[in-house]
Amino acid sequence: MDFSKHLSLLLFIVSILFDSTNGASVLLERAQESEFTDWMVGIRRRIHENPELGYEEFETSKLIRKELDSMGIEYKHPFAVTGIVGFVGTGKPPFVGLRADMDALPIQESVEWEHKSKVPGKMHACGHDAHVAMLLGAAKILQERKSEIQGTVVLIFQPAEEVGGAKRMIDEGAVQNIDAIFGFHITGVYPIGTIASRPGPILAGSGFFEAVITGKGGHAAIPQHTIDPIIAASNVIVSLQHLISREADPLDSQVVTVAKFQGGGAFNVIPNSVTIGGTFRAFSKESFMQLRQRIEEVIVRQASVQRCNATVDFLSYTHPLPPTINSPSLHTHFKKVASDIVGPANVLEVQPVMGSEDFAFFSDAVPATYYYFVGMHTDSDRHSTSVHSPFFTINEVALSYGAALHASLALNYLSEFGINLPNTVSEDAAHDEL
Repeated sequence: MDFSKHLSLLLFIVSILFDSTNGASVLLERAQESEFTDWMVGIRRRIHENPELGYEEFETSKLIRKELDSMGIEYKHPFAVTGIVGFVGTGKPPFVGLRADMDALPIQESVEWEHKSKVPGKMHACGHDAHVAMLLGAAKILQERKSEIQGTVVLIFQPAEEVGGAKRMIDEGAVQNIDAIFGFHITGVYPIGTIASRPGPILAGSGFFEAVITGKGGHAAIPQHTIDPIIAASNVIVSLQHLISREADPLDSQVVTVAKFQGGGAFNVIPNSVTIGGTFRAFSKESFMQLRQRIEEVIVRQASVQRCNATVDFLSYTHPLPPTINSPSLHTHFKKVASDIVGPANVLEVQPVMGSEDFAFFSDAVPATYYYFVGMHTDSDRHSTSVHSPFFTINEVALSYGAALHASLALNYLSEFGINLPNTVSEDAAHDEL
């Protein structure tokens, strides 16, 4: 009798281990069913045809809510004007977040195809239409497996990624009580069927600056009677590059780029002032703040050497972005789950990228954050065009990979980590989430 009980227990444990190893691949099979992929593709194309800029995603938000309603998924709306937060599971802790951004860009689409943008001067040129479709796909998978969820998956449809909408979502309580959050981005850099990420810094923090350097204008034939701000600005630009080559640790990658130089309108007139502007980036908050401080010091002091005055504006309205840093513990979790879906050889560990993402703001509000890339490149190179290009296209085959992985990351996180998380939320407060 005792032996049979032990044998039954052993078989039960083996079945659980079998499910945990192969369950992720089952999710991908579901996401790759023709009816499922057609549904996601249809959503993505409808959003692509009607792009909306940050905080203007009213029709996109309406479409998402309609799909959530059809799935029977509860949600709260609005957050940050158009944002939506949905809930799948028990309504109780632990809470894990899945995020997708939904805004388009002020770009005129140059790709001629059946579902080209119908809005002049606006385009989904960064793949956010695909991100929404993938998160809705993940939501569908999760709702179908609702009884397996040991906690609550929070679906975060975020507006205005291009202008820092994540911060506003946080300020309005969208990620309250969440223990971990996952975000993704589709990319033509990596092949279809691959998933790419890394532990630690993956995207840089970024900020912008604009400086006005003022001297004394006059005729170009008598420069001795002027104080030339063009000469001062030129020296400033050269000196700013020394911040990287002579002050930054060579192993701590940083960038300062001056991309704007405006001054004068005539060939024979020295202007009164010159305006320069640019961006700066770093992979740690400490380096980022040090770079910011030194940019202001160099501009002001170098201008004064040339007898000019300078004012520096770091354009706070653009919401400087902190670095995106992946939790090491979540990276181990990510590698295991992603390997189950696409195979270990297709889980790529990548170098940090100097691009930026407002997903980074979530690290100040959520204990553990993780960001990864979903590959879509093919041998034809058709989908390798860079984001923010009028020729950007999406390989819609990738939608299934993003949907399945997002869903699996949440399911497995709750089953593996949930029992070890402190229950800091009362049952009443947990129900208030819904």
